Amino acid sequence: MKHTQPIAYTLGEPAGIGADIVLQLAQSENVADIVCIGSKESLTQRAHKLGLLDSLQRLVVEDIPVAEPHAMGVPAIANATGVLNMLDRSIEGCLNGEFSAMLTGPLHKGIINDAGIAFSGHTEYLANKTGATRSVMLLASPSLRVALQTTHLPLKDVSAAITHDAIVETCTIIHADLIAKFGITHPCIVVCGLNPHAGESGHLGDEEIKVIQPAIDTLKANGINVKGPVPADTAFTPSALAGVDVVLAMYHDQGLPMLKSQSFGEAANITLGLPIIRTSVDHGTAFDIVGTGRASIGGLKEALRVARLMVKASQ
Repeated sequence: MKHTQPIAYTLGEPAGIGADIVLQLAQSENVADIVCIGSKESLTQRAHKLGLLDSLQRLVVEDIPVAEPHAMGVPAIANATGVLNMLDRSIEGCLNGEFSAMLTGPLHKGIINDAGIAFSGHTEYLANKTGATRSVMLLASPSLRVALQTTHLPLKDVSAAITHDAIVETCTIIHADLIAKFGITHPCIVVCGLNPHAGESGHLGDEEIKVIQPAIDTLKANGINVKGPVPADTAFTPSALAGVDVVLAMYHDQGLPMLKSQSFGEAANITLGLPIIRTSVDHGTAFDIVGTGRASIGGLKEALRVARLMVKASQ
């Protein structure tokens, strides 16, 4: 039986719930295949606060110090470098084979940018650090997968970012990773239109006619099973989702409200197109409940479950 390297879990923003949820997870779940990457002092402090010292003993921790480990619930700009050091260490370990995957706890993009470091999100950062030409954000629950053509862009910039080549690249990545990392032999991708009613034959916008449909035609010619463009307001009905493996939304708030309305806190955020496996929780830092024991571990459990499945499918 092939030995599988551990999964790296980055604690993320020290003032957030990244430490809480992994400690709570260790209460009832097997965490022998996880290495926590982050401030051991922060994790120890949180374990004392939550009364979970037994859980702390079950965790393997690789210490990445931060400037202010006790900033519980109150983010500190001084910790931004330490947060990125956690990511860099995990990326390095995945690339050199020390880790089989990385699972990221929530961080706070605003604090990192306030520290003078340009940072738009995990997805873009990982793509840059691993040399990926394009990455794809995929949110997944046990019943639905939604990928994004554009991620963290102002709505006014979305149309210009949707090009024929970009759609072809995104769907090609989704197709390849569903096969290689999810073990889906013949994946089916549904592509949403950009405009209401998928443009209504050009009367409500022509991106579907000029860009999206030609990209779909190219993908079909390349042997990829793609359907669309379909109106986003009907793409997520049960009948429309039958036999579909991924829905590709054109922008962040076109696709994610549907998934999160069904399974917020119980879904995984996955980055496709990387030379490594990366999953994440689907929620933020939740500063208001840090150290209270009220944080849900559903997102972490699902992200870990998906990471384990992806590692197995990739072997």
